Amino acid sequence: MKHLPITDEVTVPAADLSWSAARSSGPGGQNVNKVATKVTLRFDLDATDALTQAQKRRLRQLAGRRLDAEGGVLVSAQAERSQTQNLERARANLRKLILSSLVAPRRRVATKPSKSQKRRRLQEKRRQSEKKRKRGAVRGEDD
Repeated sequence: MKHLPITDEVTVPAADLSWSAARSSGPGGQNVNKVATKVTLRFDLDATDALTQAQKRRLRQLAGRRLDAEGGVLVSAQAERSQTQNLERARANLRKLILSSLVAPRRRVATKPSKSQKRRRLQEKRRQSEKKRKRGAVRGEDD
């Protein structure tokens, strides 16, 4: 297996990738029953030097259930009829996953509502309260 280029700066070495093939599930007739076209690509996240610790942490979080017990990320593909196409699809999916982990999330800046926003909110609450109060039972002269 050849290395997997992610960006100009990040390339995953071939040593960190391994893959296996199995029979695909679902309908497909004899091809599904005879040919191992489903591909599972494994990226050894713990052993790789291609990513920083922060990027690895984000990738672990993004991978979710694709993370295995040994610290690897598993990506499978079985949509295509050929093993080669499924391998390329799995590599593309892994590339997308790694790319999304390279982007550091922007820090949220805490803000407070302005005085005019608070005033408008309270005025609207008073208006609503008055409207609902007027919907109450009407007292007639009999009472």
